[in-house]
Amino acid sequence: MSQKMIGSRSVKFATPPYIVGSYSLVGKKEGEGPLSSYFDEIDEDPMFGGQTWEEAESLLQYKTASKAIESSGYKQEEIRYLVAGDLLGQLIATSFGVMDLQIPLFGIYGACSTMGESMSLAATLIEGGFADKAMALTSSHFAGAEKQFRFPLDYGNQRPLAASWTVTGSGAVVIASEEEMLKHKEKNKPQDPYISIVGITTGKVIDFGIKDAMNMGACMAPAACDVIYHNLKDFNYKPDEYDKIITGDLGYVGKDILLDMLKEKGYDITSRYLDCGIEIFNKEEQDTHAGGSGCGCSASTLTGYIFKKMKKREWKKILFVPTGALLSPVSFNEGNSVPGIAHGVMLEVKD
Repeated sequence: MSQKMIGSRSVKFATPPYIVGSYSLVGKKEGEGPLSSYFDEIDEDPMFGGQTWEEAESLLQYKTASKAIESSGYKQEEIRYLVAGDLLGQLIATSFGVMDLQIPLFGIYGACSTMGESMSLAATLIEGGFADKAMALTSSHFAGAEKQFRFPLDYGNQRPLAASWTVTGSGAVVIASEEEMLKHKEKNKPQDPYISIVGITTGKVIDFGIKDAMNMGACMAPAACDVIYHNLKDFNYKPDEYDKIITGDLGYVGKDILLDMLKEKGYDITSRYLDCGIEIFNKEEQDTHAGGSGCGCSASTLTGYIFKKMKKREWKKILFVPTGALLSPVSFNEGNSVPGIAHGVMLEVKD
């Protein structure tokens, strides 16, 4: 049996699974941003046909999942497992959203790092032989997140400059074994490149004692630094071995902290670095302050912008590092700090 454990925190898959379907769906504000042409769908109805913000996110997630399955060419009953989560209490956007799909579900919570965690677990299930096809899915909704974590929209509170704007969006990927990918390639698009998940680096909860719940970037940057550092160390990589190292939603504040922390550890990733929260909005024109955030930020940017860049072979090797702030209204109101977590997923284009 080949050794799949690499270094102290990483896994290198012996037979990497492949992404055979994906979908990105975002709201009106995201559709007005610089990545508008990359998303699969933009829906200008913030309710997505629902009656409440929570129902809206469930409908958003259901449509994204359904479209991702459709794009893969499989039927929903062929998907062995669904690994999914969201930001709302008890994962209600997910549980109500995917109920009608009737796919066996692992519900997970990684805050805004959920896309990285869900892809890591789905890929591990497939590479371990426990499934041949699985889906990773997550979402967020601006109004639902404001209602739960900050202030309801009707309150009209002023947002500090360090605050980010929760993305209304969802992203889903269908992941298959190498054997299934080869069948899929022959049947569907034999000329197109496929994206493989070659390895992962799993994050730890990192707490620097920050208590400003409006400054997510500062809370999450140490966790992102921890994952990127250990990925480079475990695989004995230099930063330039990746075309891009992409974090989830550190925004403008977290970006500077991350780059400084990594330089202190001997790694300068400046020339390779992107952040989904910075890319998804135009800071000046859209008044989004520190940038985008939420589970849907990295998920929709991945399945929209990043995948399309990779399928055009503009980027061939990516380290995708979604980041999450692990707080709740209870922990914040009790005066606790805001720990962070991040998860690294290594993506490569395979012809």
